[in-house]
Amino acid sequence: MALHFVLDEPTGAGPGDTVVLTGSEAHHAASVRRVRVGEEVTVGDGRGAWLTGRCESVAPREVVVRVESRTDAAAPRPRVVLVQALAKGDRDELAVQAATELGIDEIVPWQASRSVSRWDAAKAEKGRARWATIVREAAKQAHRAWIPEVSPLVTTRELLRRVAASRTLVLEPTGSARLTGVDLTGEESDVLLVVGPEGGIAPDELAELETSGAVLVRLGESVLRTSTAGPAALAVVSASLGRW
Repeated sequence: MALHFVLDEPTGAGPGDTVVLTGSEAHHAASVRRVRVGEEVTVGDGRGAWLTGRCESVAPREVVVRVESRTDAAAPRPRVVLVQALAKGDRDELAVQAATELGIDEIVPWQASRSVSRWDAAKAEKGRARWATIVREAAKQAHRAWIPEVSPLVTTRELLRRVAASRTLVLEPTGSARLTGVDLTGEESDVLLVVGPEGGIAPDELAELETSGAVLVRLGESVLRTSTAGPAALAVVSASLGRW
C-alpha cells in the first residue's frame, strides 16, 4: 500500500497537476518515511479528494507530487458523531484516536457534570487543537479521505439542543435497550453516540437527555471504560449502517 499524506487545504488538483507537501508533512515524508523520487504515494485533503501520484522532488521542506489520478469520496450519510465527555489522564484522547481510525465523522468534547477534567476558555481552545491533531494523525494512518471535525466544547445544555435534532444513543450500563437491537435502517439524521466520563453520566443529565429524545443503550453486560465505550459502539453502529 502506498504511503499516504495530507494537504493543509482543500485541493482541485487533477491528473497532470502537481501538489506540494510543506512544513511538518514534508518533513515527515522526506525524513521519517523517506520517500524517494519516482515513488508512488497517495495524497488527500481531508475533504474527500484522493490523489494518486509520484514524487517529482523530495526535500525536508518541500515534496512535490505529480498527480496521476483523482477520485472524490462522498461524505458519509448519515454521519456518526462521538460526543465524548472529558476524562482524566489521556482516556478521552484514546477514545478520540480509536474512533477516528474506526470511521467517526465528527467529535464533540463534552463538559459533563462528573468530568474530573475541566476546560476553561483557554484550555478549551488548546484542548480542541490537541484533539484535532490526534484526529488528523489517526485519519492519515487509517487512510481516510475525510478527516473528522472536532467541534467546540459543549455544556450539557448546549448538547441537549443537538440531541433534539439527531438520533441520539447514550451509552449507559443501566440502559434497558441493547445497542445491537437499535434499528438504524434508513436513518438520515446524524447519529450521536454519547459517552460519559469515568464516573458515569449523572442521573439528572441522563433524565435531561432522555427528555430531549435520547435512548439509553448498553453494550453487553460489562461496564466499559470511557476510552473504550465509544469505539466499541461505533463498530456496532458501522455494521448496522452497512459501512462494514
